[in-house]
Amino acid sequence: MSEHALPSDAEITFRRISALTVCDVCELSETLSEEQRNMVADNGTSIAEAHFSESAWFRAIYAEETLVGFVMLHQGSDWDDGIDCPGVYLWRFMIARPFQGKGIGKKAIDLVVRDLKARGIRELYTSYGLGEASPEGFYKGLGFVRTGDSYGEEPEAVLKFAA
Repeated sequence: MSEHALPSDAEITFRRISALTVCDVCELSETLSEEQRNMVADNGTSIAEAHFSESAWFRAIYAEETLVGFVMLHQGSDWDDGIDCPGVYLWRFMIARPFQGKGIGKKAIDLVVRDLKARGIRELYTSYGLGEASPEGFYKGLGFVRTGDSYGEEPEAVLKFAA
């Protein structure tokens, strides 16, 4: 993947992953540093898990026409998925390394929040690994606050917003 000069006001969209794009989405994981890869499952694994979940929703993230990331949500408690969250849970989220630090991740989360608000939902949960390359600072910067609960070793955090 070559780094494209994206305009700072690039439009962020979510698109269905197809047979034509699935390999490209999976290859995005290879752009992450080894430390980052320890923090998030590979996109191929996430896509496979989503196909076996009745509660998952996932999309490729594009900036204009450039594939830049992957997002996967989970709605509702589903013991089989290992997620006991009463609302919407940001199960997987990644921006390819060449596109990090450009505000794309924030814009993508803003788009998730916009869609949740339209459905009358007022909070988004997630969890994250701690240690080197932890995304904790990213999530805190967006307004996520730890709930005191955890998923295994990962602290749970919630972003509350007005519908």
